Formats: sequence, C-alpha cells, structure tokens
Amino acid sequence: MINKDVMTVLGKDGIIVNIGQGLIIDESELVKFLVEGDLAGAGLDVFENEPSVPKELFGLDNVVFTPHRAALTHEAIFKAFKIVIGNLEAFFLNKPFLYPV
Repeated sequence: MINKDVMTVLGKDGIIVNIGQGLIIDESELVKFLVEGDLAGAGLDVFENEPSVPKELFGLDNVVFTPHRAALTHEAIFKAFKIVIGNLEAFFLNKPFLYPV
C-alpha cells in the first residue's frame, strides 16, 4: 500500500507511522527514502521480516522504533480474557460462541 509513489507524494516533510503490519510498506523503498532524506521520518513498530530490522535504519535520527505492543493494554487483555471465558461457557452449554475465531 505504501510504495515509492506514496512516499514521493509525502515528500521531504512526510512522516510515516506503521503500527499495523510490516508488509503494508515497501520497506526497501522506505529505507532508501529515509537514508537519502526524501522523507522527514518514520515511526515503526512492525517490520517486513520480523524480527529482522533493516540495519540502515539504526543510525538515523529521523526514525523511532517501538516494540509492537499496541494490543497489550490492560483493557485489551481483560476483554480477550472475557471472550475466552465466554466462548468456553458457550461450548460447554452447547450455545453459539461469542466469537467463532
């Protein structure tokens, strides 16, 4: 989704933030744009070939890395716990699951 054309439109003032999936960004183009100064910066917590991170990004002042932990909030964990318990109850009571996945 985020390829050379998109990065070109963003230009030298553009900043890319990716907290979704590494594959939505053409990572080789992103590295090139950041290294050459054709993008202002990037905030990244996912990468194309995790756990590998392109080495070219490590020395750059215009890149911020964070661990991919967006789903690890207290609220998200509690909700997941409630879904698991609800699905177990539904299974043993022969009722439809709250969420079939």
